[in-house]
Amino acid sequence: MVTMRLDLPPQLDQIVRELHSAGYRAVVVGGAVRDALLGGEPKDFDIEVYGVAYDQLAGILARHGRVDLVGKSFGVVKLVTRDKQGGHEYDFSVPRRDSKSGLGHRDFRATFDPGISPREAASRRDFTINAMAYDPVADELLDFFGGAKDLKNRVLRATSEAFAEDPLRVLRGMQFACRFDLTLDPGTAAMCQSIVDHYGTIARERVADEFMKWAVKSSRPGRIAEYLKASGWDVHFPEIARLAGVPQDPGWHPEGDVGTHMMFVVDAAARIAEREKLEGDDRAVLVFAALSHDFAKATTTMLREREGQMRWTSWGHEADGGPMARAFLERVGIKSAIVDRVVPMVENHLASSSIGREATPRAVRRLAMRLAPATITDLLRLVEADYSGRPPLPTGLPEGAMRIRDMAQSQAVDRGPQAPLILGRHVMPYFGDQPGKHIGEVTAAAYEAQADGVFSNLEEALQWLERYMAERA
Repeated sequence: MVTMRLDLPPQLDQIVRELHSAGYRAVVVGGAVRDALLGGEPKDFDIEVYGVAYDQLAGILARHGRVDLVGKSFGVVKLVTRDKQGGHEYDFSVPRRDSKSGLGHRDFRATFDPGISPREAASRRDFTINAMAYDPVADELLDFFGGAKDLKNRVLRATSEAFAEDPLRVLRGMQFACRFDLTLDPGTAAMCQSIVDHYGTIARERVADEFMKWAVKSSRPGRIAEYLKASGWDVHFPEIARLAGVPQDPGWHPEGDVGTHMMFVVDAAARIAEREKLEGDDRAVLVFAALSHDFAKATTTMLREREGQMRWTSWGHEADGGPMARAFLERVGIKSAIVDRVVPMVENHLASSSIGREATPRAVRRLAMRLAPATITDLLRLVEADYSGRPPLPTGLPEGAMRIRDMAQSQAVDRGPQAPLILGRHVMPYFGDQPGKHIGEVTAAAYEAQADGVFSNLEEALQWLERYMAERA
């Protein structure tokens, strides 16, 4: 028998017991139960209430706070409460049946019935690990489909054959497998393969949601390639799939092919993100950069003569990789604020092997300019992940990256390039205060000179500008 402890916030516990006293059964469902079994502390609580109609439920909850009925078509009442600790939101729902009405993710008809049993309600959930419920009044785990056992055995298994009715569930499975280090059950894999052609019915924003959860929440994001291959959905993400089997020089990469390397790098990125307490977009930038940093090795890798021997090399994969990373991330719907940081990181991820050998002030200042809106701090996290993705070789920052880090800090460009000293207002008087592209041309030239170290303060900058404009006249 599985034992667990799931303590509800006092206010929520009071509501659940009030519903029980009124003759209704209120149980905790979904992720909170799963997370409690994993030993975590659930943050979000979803409550399913049996034996009550939707309008009745909304009326009862209105006595405890503000209710929002925007989820009525899904049988959901959102309750917003306040106490000494601040505001809280809880989702309450009445059980429903879903019937398929088309091929797409949204093509369902929902019907609500207070008489639906907890088992029937659980059967409509995607995976067994999400189909469990907990009755806090009876202190009872409701596990009709073996979710606790699957969680213990690290297996991701569909709750029923209804899984194949919603293609989005395949991508949900991707992020669950990587978040909780799960292996896809063969029967579930076969169901995924049976709907591989339905990927196009999923709205791009929903695809983006699942990839963002993968990037932000995964403990083992490197399992993504394994999962996509097992599900058959790797055909929709060829940039990832074609890394498998691409050879590497065993001296530099004893871990194996590029696909294997990518797995280790992405997992290392997740560990670094945890260490650095990165969240949200910052964590996503690092993990997406780790995923895509070697995309171009699939097209640039070949045997070449090097130091008198034939070796596997991937010359040019940095430059080619940037556009490939952008195309992939934009196709799956990742927002531009993340994409625009990832791309220059991919295009400069070998900086520790080039400018890192000397790390001059000029080279590091220019690196900061090339990386913007990403930063040298962002890049060094990727470099560390890349360097750490070659077991059994050492982990951490290579020496060249350390030199870049130290120089960037001394030049105050570790978190962004220098602000330009010469601005349009300094240039305008030389052109009779007339705007035009000539202003931008001069400020661009000034910024290049500043990056080269020609001047380092405003006084020197204005002297340079006077000489430059005299020569230009």
